[in-house]
Amino acid sequence: MASTEELDKITNNTADLNINDSKSAETAAKTPNDIPATNEVSKTNTESPKDVSNSSDAAKTGGSVKTLPKAFRENFKLFSKFGDTKSDGKSLTLSQSDKWMKQAKVIDGKKINTTDTGIYFKKFKSLKIGLSDYHKFIESLAKAKGVSEDDLIQKMAECGAPVSNSNAASAGQIQNTVSRLTDPSRYTGSSKLRFDETGKGKGLAGRKDVVESAGYVQGYQNKNSYDKTH
Repeated sequence: MASTEELDKITNNTADLNINDSKSAETAAKTPNDIPATNEVSKTNTESPKDVSNSSDAAKTGGSVKTLPKAFRENFKLFSKFGDTKSDGKSLTLSQSDKWMKQAKVIDGKKINTTDTGIYFKKFKSLKIGLSDYHKFIESLAKAKGVSEDDLIQKMAECGAPVSNSNAASAGQIQNTVSRLTDPSRYTGSSKLRFDETGKGKGLAGRKDVVESAGYVQGYQNKNSYDKTH
């Protein structure tokens, strides 16, 4: 038979084995805690395509919309609605673009004219183009004509809202035009004969040739100067 000391050793060894088994079980139970880290990695991988898609969208637009000045974007909406009450302000036509560029002094008839704008605008093969494509249009136009793209955008941003031709002329310009057209000293031909040296109209004599029956040829200067005693 085993002694009491041997029985105590066997009991202690068994307790130690039970403790080790419980620790192993706890370690095995704790291993799932590593799963959240894996989930975070997978979450990061899942979210990355969103960033990729956003970057691809930015690549498609060239990031142009975000870099344009606020005043330029506001004028784009205003000119896209000019002459078109049904426009939503998101795209504009070639004629609206030319109107904008003329008002901004971009189209000057020398460095850039409407033929140039027509060539590069029609490369988009659309009657209307949006803000992103319009920025590309300005880029290609500026590059082809050897001018600064920033200068064009700055001029178009500072030109203000659309102004109709009827409102473009000031009161002073109208007065100058009226004065020029009503100045008798500038008249020529038959119109010149209707006014005297002071600018006063001659009335019927200025509009109609009066035939005299005095017996003198037309233009004779010595009328009634003949001496009646002879």
